[in-house]
Amino acid sequence: MMTKKEWLACLEEMDHMFPDAHCELIHRNPFDLVIAVLLSAQCTDKLVNKVTADLFEKYHTPEDYLSVPLEELQQDIRSIGLFRNKAKNIQALSRILIEQHGGRVPEDRDVLMTLPGVGRKTANVVVSVAFNKPALAVDTHVERVSKRLGLCRWKDSPLQVEETIMKKTPAEDWSKTHHQIIFFGRYHCKAQNPGCHVCPLFDRCREGKKRDKKGLVKHDAVTKIN
Repeated sequence: MMTKKEWLACLEEMDHMFPDAHCELIHRNPFDLVIAVLLSAQCTDKLVNKVTADLFEKYHTPEDYLSVPLEELQQDIRSIGLFRNKAKNIQALSRILIEQHGGRVPEDRDVLMTLPGVGRKTANVVVSVAFNKPALAVDTHVERVSKRLGLCRWKDSPLQVEETIMKKTPAEDWSKTHHQIIFFGRYHCKAQNPGCHVCPLFDRCREGKKRDKKGLVKHDAVTKIN
């Protein structure tokens, strides 16, 4: 397993690669962000932003989402995967925000997780991005990268991945680390055809070494870190 020192060296390299990594879901406020992250489940940020460009023009508050029939909201997000269930959750959480939280998004992660459609990942994103609190959300990119590098075990659950990364990363860097790992996974260490041949983390990567043994890495192009 990767040591804390090795992991921090990887983070330093990711910081060089993606110094401006950030949340790519377009939003105006914490409530928009909750909706956007909820919609992003099993869907790309690019598609979500395309849908919310019109959605956020039509809906601004929890009351707005409850002012239309469910079928209309479903139609508004129809191009998003699982749109029927997501529309139900949006209206359900909007109702709870109005009835229990004065129409405002709570800043506490555990409270956020009581909202329909809001799991730990969504709650961590909202806490981190909207309220600037230390948190580390584990999405598919974070899980894939941490396991490929050997920081986490292949069998680890998302919660175990979250706990491992937080344990080996300074708390003040959790939010930045979350975004930089996502950028690293989204634009470099992709699910298909990862950029091992130009990866500065190649020498420290469990998956890279495995691919190398299979003859899938062009050594003359690999950039190594000390």
